[in-house]
Amino acid sequence: MIEQRNRRPLPTSADVEDAAARISDEIVTTPLHVSDRLSQLTGATVHLKREDLQPVRSYKIRGAFNFILQLDEEQHRRGVVCASAGNHAQGFARACRALGVKGTIFVPKTTPRQKIERIRYFGGEHVEVIIDGSTYDDASDLAKRHSELTDALVISAFDDPLTIAGQGTIALEILEQLGRAPDVIVVPVGGGGLIAGMAAYASVHMPQTRVVGVEPHGAASMTAAIAAGRPVTLGNIDTFADGTAVRRAGDYTLEMIRQYDVPMTTVQEGRAATEMLSLYQVDGIIAEPSGAIAPAAVGPVGSGAPVEVAPGSDVVCIISGGNNDISRYAEVLERSLVHEGLKHYFIVNFPQEPGALRSFLNDVLGPDDDIALFDYVKRNDRETGPAFVGITLGSQEDLGPLLERMDASPLEIERVSQDSPLFRMFV
Repeated sequence: MIEQRNRRPLPTSADVEDAAARISDEIVTTPLHVSDRLSQLTGATVHLKREDLQPVRSYKIRGAFNFILQLDEEQHRRGVVCASAGNHAQGFARACRALGVKGTIFVPKTTPRQKIERIRYFGGEHVEVIIDGSTYDDASDLAKRHSELTDALVISAFDDPLTIAGQGTIALEILEQLGRAPDVIVVPVGGGGLIAGMAAYASVHMPQTRVVGVEPHGAASMTAAIAAGRPVTLGNIDTFADGTAVRRAGDYTLEMIRQYDVPMTTVQEGRAATEMLSLYQVDGIIAEPSGAIAPAAVGPVGSGAPVEVAPGSDVVCIISGGNNDISRYAEVLERSLVHEGLKHYFIVNFPQEPGALRSFLNDVLGPDDDIALFDYVKRNDRETGPAFVGITLGSQEDLGPLLERMDASPLEIERVSQDSPLFRMFV
C-alpha cells in the first residue's frame, strides 16, 4: 500500500475540473458518437467516446499533460521517467517535447512496433526509449530503478493523483456533450487510473450514473485486488490487450474504486477481438484491443453479456485507444474465430500409408469445413504420424456433426483444448 510519508490526498471532483481547465489547450474534446450497431443490439442508445481521436490516439495524453504541467523548476531540471505499454508513453513523450522536459521511457518487449515508432515521433530529441522487460510491470520496475539512480521523477501511467485527475476529465466532457447524465458509463480498466478519475467526478456531478469497469479476462488485476483487499501481483497474464494488461493494480486507484463502490467485470480477449473487427468493418473505427473492451462488454438484458444494459437507457462506452499495429490483425481474426466457435484444433494420427489424408478429407470434413492449418512431418520408421490440424467451420452448428464424423472415423483424433500448451504454441 501507499507509504504514509509519501501519501498525497486522493483526487476529487474539483481536481478533475481543475485538470480539465489546465490541459484544455493540449488535448482535443473527442466526439461522442452514437453507435447504430450497438444501439440496435441492446435497445439502448449507445454512445462511443472516441478517445482514439486524441493526437496520440488514446486518452493517456490527459494524465501525462496534467502531471507535467504542474512540475516546478527543480523538477524540470531533474527530468522525468515513465513506464508504459505504449499509450501513456506517447502522451508522456508529446508533453515532454511540448514543455521542454527531458524524459526517459521504458516499454516492454511486447509493445507493438507501431506504438514504439509513434513514441519516438512524438518525443523527438526530448525522450529516450528503452525497450526491456516482458510486461508493463517489468518496465515499471526498471523505471523506478532508473529514478533511484538519476533522481528523475516517475510519472505513473495510472497510480498517481495527478494522472488520475487528468484521466477523469473524460467524465466532465461526457456530461457537457450529452447535456445530461447517462445511465451507464462503461470504462476499460488496466491499472485503474481512468475509472478512478471518472468515478470521482461522477460521484458529485452524475451520482445516479452507473460507472462500470471492464478488465481483460486474462489480466484482471483490479478484480483480484478487490477480492484480496489490496493490490496483488498476478502470475501469468494474457498480454493481447496490452494497454490494459497490468499484473498489479494501483494503490490509489484501488482505494478510490472501493471508496466509490465501482462494480468490476471482465471480458474475454476473444470477445474483444470480435468487437475490434466489428468496429473496423461496420463502424469504420480502428481500435486497439484495450480500446474495444468497453463496447465488447455491453449486451441486452438477458444476454449474459458482462454489462447488460436496459432498453431505452443512455450508455457511454469509452474507446480508449486506437494504436493498433496492422500486423496484429491475423491474431485478432484468429482469436475472434476461436471465441465465436468457428475455429478448432485437433491432433490427427494418420497411418503412414497412401490415401490416409484423402480419407480424412472425404469422410471427416463437411462441405463447409476448411483446413486452415496442417502441420505434419512424415516419419518412415513409424506406423502412424501425428498432424496438428486447424479447421474453420462454416457455422457454429457444424461442430457437432464434425465431432460425430471424427468419432466414427478409424483415425485417432484428439481435440486440442484452449488451455493446452499445444494450443498456445500454434495459435
